[in-house]
Amino acid sequence: MNAGKRGLLAGGALIALALAAGVFVGAVGMAVAGHDEKETVTPISAWDIVEKLDGKETKATVVEVTLGPGQAGEPHRHPGPVFGYVIEGQYEWAIDDQPSKVFKAGETFYEPTGCLHRVSKNPAAKGNTRVLAVVLHPRDARQITIPEPKK
Repeated sequence: MNAGKRGLLAGGALIALALAAGVFVGAVGMAVAGHDEKETVTPISAWDIVEKLDGKETKATVVEVTLGPGQAGEPHRHPGPVFGYVIEGQYEWAIDDQPSKVFKAGETFYEPTGCLHRVSKNPAAKGNTRVLAVVLHPRDARQITIPEPKK
């Protein structure tokens, strides 16, 4: 297979992954605001991919984030774009200064590189929220969730 076809296939696989899996990452491994518990973040997979992100070698990491009723993550940023897919429940989400939105199971969202993910919450009084998140990030990134400094 020539390099052009290989690149095209890798790009198609990446797009398929992003569309099929969706992407988001709540507050990966961060403390949940106002709760003694932490949200559950389950790594599913990680791949080195052919495409580069801002000229850097890139990795795609897939995680599942589970939030209990009323749980919320701390504000944070990601070193690359994030695509999210709500598997179960409702997910309240807001980036930068945009108003928050509530996504339902089956809906998807996108976060640009470096934006402030300021709201990551299960707004429901009962039932879990589960989100499948795919983060594209530089392979040398120390973490895929960068906590926002407290003001």
